[in-house]
Amino acid sequence: MSFDIDKVRADFPILSTQVHGRPLVYLDSGASAQKPQVVIDAVSRAYAGEYANVHRGLHYLSNLATDRYEAVRGIIARFLGARDENEIVFTSGSTEGINLVSYAWAAPRLQPGDEILLSVLEHHANIVPWHFLRERQGVVLRWVEPDPDGSLPADKVLEAVGPRTRLIAITHMSNVTGTVVDVGAIARGTDVPVLVDGSQAAVHMPVDVQALGCDFYVITGHKLYGPSGSGAIWIRPERQAEMRPFLGGGDMIREVSRDAVSYADPPLRFEAGTPGIVNQIGLGAALDYLMALGMENIAAHEAGLRDYANERLGALNWLNIQGNAPDKGAIFSMTMQGAHAHDIATILDQRGIAVRAGTHCAMPLMQHYGLAASARASFAMYNTRAEVDALVDGLNFCHELFG
Repeated sequence: MSFDIDKVRADFPILSTQVHGRPLVYLDSGASAQKPQVVIDAVSRAYAGEYANVHRGLHYLSNLATDRYEAVRGIIARFLGARDENEIVFTSGSTEGINLVSYAWAAPRLQPGDEILLSVLEHHANIVPWHFLRERQGVVLRWVEPDPDGSLPADKVLEAVGPRTRLIAITHMSNVTGTVVDVGAIARGTDVPVLVDGSQAAVHMPVDVQALGCDFYVITGHKLYGPSGSGAIWIRPERQAEMRPFLGGGDMIREVSRDAVSYADPPLRFEAGTPGIVNQIGLGAALDYLMALGMENIAAHEAGLRDYANERLGALNWLNIQGNAPDKGAIFSMTMQGAHAHDIATILDQRGIAVRAGTHCAMPLMQHYGLAASARASFAMYNTRAEVDALVDGLNFCHELFG
């Protein structure tokens, strides 16, 4: 299928919204993406005519809901290039996926003084779970800083691996700078297990976990044009075998008695309780939609937006952009002399332009840049060059007010 931007935009009802009397220019997809009609329909249909609890009933609706729900596991496996759908564990998003690894794999294995290697680019979701292990078990966190242009070369990460490094937890794409990290080169360059935070990258580029060679890969549904509260983690089977259950309850057990419990095989072993049934069904619809468009087509469209935005924003000599790594994603974090990030975001909002302002759940990176906050414009497959122009016009207006 060729990429038709007009048709894609027509698939997203919210893009016809007016904000303060102006057409909505939504540049906050890095925080959460809008939903196409096929996802809205899938969620509505599941609640209106197909809903029941899964795995536990013999009646028609339970069987139908189970089939719809479990089919998503296969969809995610195809989307990530997994060998087997049983390598996919459903989660509520990347945060739960990373915490699952922390509690189920790392906590039982790591000893005081063992090290986890992180980059300064990480989102808090890939920092705080490891701080728990630092606080509670004496695990040491080691940090790798990006280059001045925001790049994070694989060699720089590999050079930081030491004899007590037990895990590398690394982002595939920074949610602040758009830096794309060669996580495949990192994973292939060491025997240390590698967890990849794919929250941003999986939205914008094809992902093949087998080719990457990592051990864990997390995704979150709300950034992938699916419902909030949906997501998954791909876990290499060898790592699954090393993991103990994290949450206890229904579905993750085989047998329970007064004196003993035995656990289901993965992936159900790591999926306790009634899951987000409809959320995951919506995620499946979103991933089918993305795969029909073609991730390569989406990547090419967004690369064009990135290049055009680089050209136009780069011409504003009073605008500071944090990170300009080669082949970065279409994410631009910006500061302006005399204007707080919140001022920028508020003024842009009055012109119908939605951007994010703050630390973007990446305080170590903000500290690295010496910033209290930045304004971030994050582009998605439904954005256009005309919206880049609208952003530039809005920033010029801000500069006139504060410059």
